[in-house]
Amino acid sequence: MFLAIRPPIPSRTMRRIALLLLGLALAFLSSTLWAHGVNENDKAFIEGASGINIIPYMYLGAKHMVTGYDHLLFLAGVIFFLYRLKDVGAYVTLFAIGHSTTLLLGVLLDIRANPFLIDAIIGLSVVYKAIDNLDGFKTWFGISPNPKAAVLIFGFFHGFGLATKLQELTLAKDGMIYNLISFNVGVELGQFMALTIILLLMNLWRMTSTFHRSAIVANAALMTAGFVLIGYQLAGYFTAGSIS
Repeated sequence: MFLAIRPPIPSRTMRRIALLLLGLALAFLSSTLWAHGVNENDKAFIEGASGINIIPYMYLGAKHMVTGYDHLLFLAGVIFFLYRLKDVGAYVTLFAIGHSTTLLLGVLLDIRANPFLIDAIIGLSVVYKAIDNLDGFKTWFGISPNPKAAVLIFGFFHGFGLATKLQELTLAKDGMIYNLISFNVGVELGQFMALTIILLLMNLWRMTSTFHRSAIVANAALMTAGFVLIGYQLAGYFTAGSIS
């Protein structure tokens, strides 16, 4: 057991530590809330670079994941009620497989789709996970989707979402495969770092006596954030027009 075996510790000190770390995380996320995607500096580097650039692309991949608020919200929802390390590893691995597959194949095979619609589906993944955590599918709809299959499928969309962003840029053919693999390795490293912080905060939160009560509010907030992401992307789709 990873976390569940620990008894509740409604320690005031622990709660203060949790609140401090949560505040730092929120401050960090708020400063990067709209940094997802490819900014102008990164765009200039990608379009100006040629040949194999392993370290820079690994950095860009890690940066994408750490600042990718939609990925982090989904992953936070995925691990919300996972108490064993092997379960966390299994779900994160499925997400990584899906994410890596469509990221690489989407760019290499030039498979295209409207980025706003793909990102709207990514927002839907956040809504899905929040409803799943609230046991809403069984309660409201009488169904129980396979959670591992859902994480893998949504992982495909998360990876394809980034592929659509890279397809908007002019990537040098020389060294493209190595650079894309390096980028993907960076994504996984960034995911590992982000998950470490999320798990630390989640662990501290779980040790408080109010965790189960506040978990309902937290997942309701997660669902709201997912709907906001969907609305934001659909607004972009209808205002920017269809992008082939």
